[in-house]
Amino acid sequence: MKRVSHMDTSQVVVEMKDIVKKFGDFTANDHIQLKVHKGEVHAILGENGAGKSTMMNVLSGLYKPTSGQIYMNGKPVNFHSPKEASDMGIGMVHQHFMLIRPFTVLDNIILGIEPVKGVVIDKKTAREKIEELSKRYNMSIDLDAKIEDISVGMQQRVEILKVLYRGADILILDEPTASLTPQEIEGLMEIIEHLTADGKSVILITHKLKEITASSDSCTIIRAGKYIDTVKVDEVDESALAALMVGRDVNFKVEKEDHDAGEIVLEVKDLHAKDYRGVEILKGLNLNVRKGEIVGLAGVDGNGQIELVEILTGLRKADSGEVKILGKDVFNKTAKETFDAGISSIPADRQKHGLVLEFSNENNMILQHFEEAPFAKNGFLDRKAIREHATELMEKFDVRPRHAVGNPSGTLSGGNQQKVIIAREITNDKELLIAVNPTRGLDVGAIEFVHKYLVEQRNKDRAVLLVSFELDEIINLSDRIEVIFEGLIRGSVSEEEIKANKADEKELGFLMAGGKR
Repeated sequence: MKRVSHMDTSQVVVEMKDIVKKFGDFTANDHIQLKVHKGEVHAILGENGAGKSTMMNVLSGLYKPTSGQIYMNGKPVNFHSPKEASDMGIGMVHQHFMLIRPFTVLDNIILGIEPVKGVVIDKKTAREKIEELSKRYNMSIDLDAKIEDISVGMQQRVEILKVLYRGADILILDEPTASLTPQEIEGLMEIIEHLTADGKSVILITHKLKEITASSDSCTIIRAGKYIDTVKVDEVDESALAALMVGRDVNFKVEKEDHDAGEIVLEVKDLHAKDYRGVEILKGLNLNVRKGEIVGLAGVDGNGQIELVEILTGLRKADSGEVKILGKDVFNKTAKETFDAGISSIPADRQKHGLVLEFSNENNMILQHFEEAPFAKNGFLDRKAIREHATELMEKFDVRPRHAVGNPSGTLSGGNQQKVIIAREITNDKELLIAVNPTRGLDVGAIEFVHKYLVEQRNKDRAVLLVSFELDEIINLSDRIEVIFEGLIRGSVSEEEIKANKADEKELGFLMAGGKR
């Protein structure tokens, strides 16, 4: 159902005119235009690396524009810091969270604007205000949990609550749903509805075309740093938006030929494990993945899928059970041992577990092989071989910008960081590839690309375990779907049922909520 629009077309609250932002010789934004009205949800659409985040970093005061002018309520403004932008009512929720991991949720939300009573921080007042916001927007969260112990989805909630706590009138949400479950996305859309009904404006950066058509009033498209067009969302469809974004028609259907599954590669039996609180999260889980098949693991975040992946990849210990790769025991082995046994993974948190952000892209692409030929000789790195390898992968996997091969991975856009990980892990060519939200933060063109490579792995008789909160992705890619609920596999959808189109979001949603077939 299309949302009710609260846009007041008579009042422009923020405008960007001819914004140029250069980094040295590189032009990230080339004469960008944007006009946002009171009560409007305005989507920003563009490929990975197109300059969307740079554009919003300029608007939020993090970057100073090389040229051009920002206006608020018709008056020119010049921000010298994010605080100045915040004081003017602009709040940004970044794609990669600005959180202090050892601190609690509460401390992160109030950091920098702590209420005081005398000389003591008044956490009671802060807690009451945050709990009221949390309840109002249906964003329940443990305020005493440490950031390092909560899921990516929960961390996203903290970032949104931080902005709400500071009372922004214009919210910039940079890929806010990239890590959220369908249920959490619905909750976020309710938040946006409340905010716009109150006269606040929301700038939504997203690659999810369905979200744009369902939630936005207008959409501004940029390509390669340049302004392309601004359209009324109710006058275009998803295909038209995709074509505007990438400059070509996009195939939304996953091309996948029939392929017979072979012997069991991954076998998990009666697996028990606890979460960070010491509460049992996996309660005797059984799962297997065969050669030449993609098994989709569907479930609401928090039902044990992330703990399962961390156990399989050596990042967490289980209490009991069996885990085997082609019959070889890998139960509670180290990350290196599981990798050597034949498991590669695209992790849930690309910055925590996927990349060393300070390392160059070329070094990140050989993380597991830096001691091996051809990347090392006689104990020394072969820089020429490493660069040639990385240059080839960046071309093959469309990592942008191409010249960034020697730059730190932390300088890339989120989507291009994801491509670096995917290039490395698919090239590792292990017996089992575990892909956790592999297209998180990717545009439709890049999603089409990643899906092709996952299917290619399956066609090469590799086993693929796909863990994704995107039900469309699960349904379109999987040969078999297993549904996890409260630490157990509670339902399955067979290959025959998928081919007969008996797997839909409603059916999976029912199973994900604990329903029985």
